[in-house]
Amino acid sequence: MLTLIAYGLAIALVAMVTFIGLRFLLVPQPAAAGYGVPAKQDGDGAYLTIKGLRDFTFGVLGAALLAFASPDAAGLYMLVVAIAPLGDTLIVLRHGGTKAVAFGIHFATAVAVLVSAALLFAV
Repeated sequence: MLTLIAYGLAIALVAMVTFIGLRFLLVPQPAAAGYGVPAKQDGDGAYLTIKGLRDFTFGVLGAALLAFASPDAAGLYMLVVAIAPLGDTLIVLRHGGTKAVAFGIHFATAVAVLVSAALLFAV
C-alpha cells in the first residue's frame, strides 16, 4: 500500500509540473498570473519560456526516473527538485505576489514534493 501511495503522489506531482511547463510554453501570460507574479506584456517572454522549459524538463525527467529507476533515485530527484518551489515561494514574495499564493501554492508544493521524497525513500 505504501508503494502505491508513494508512486501515486510522485506521478501526480510529475504530471502537474509537466502541465505547468507546457502551460508556460503555450500561454505564458495567463500562466505567469497563475504563478503569482503577472508578467509585463512586452518584456518577459524569454523568462516565461525559460520557466516553461525548466518545469517541463523537470516533469519529463521525473517521469523517466519513476518509470526506469529505483525508488531511491526517484526520491533523491524529488528531494533536489523541491528547491524549485521553495525558490518560487521567495520569488513571489519578493516581487509583489501575495502571501496566499507564495505559501498556499509554492510552499505547499515544496512540502508535497518533500513528502513524496520521504515516501519514495520508505518504499
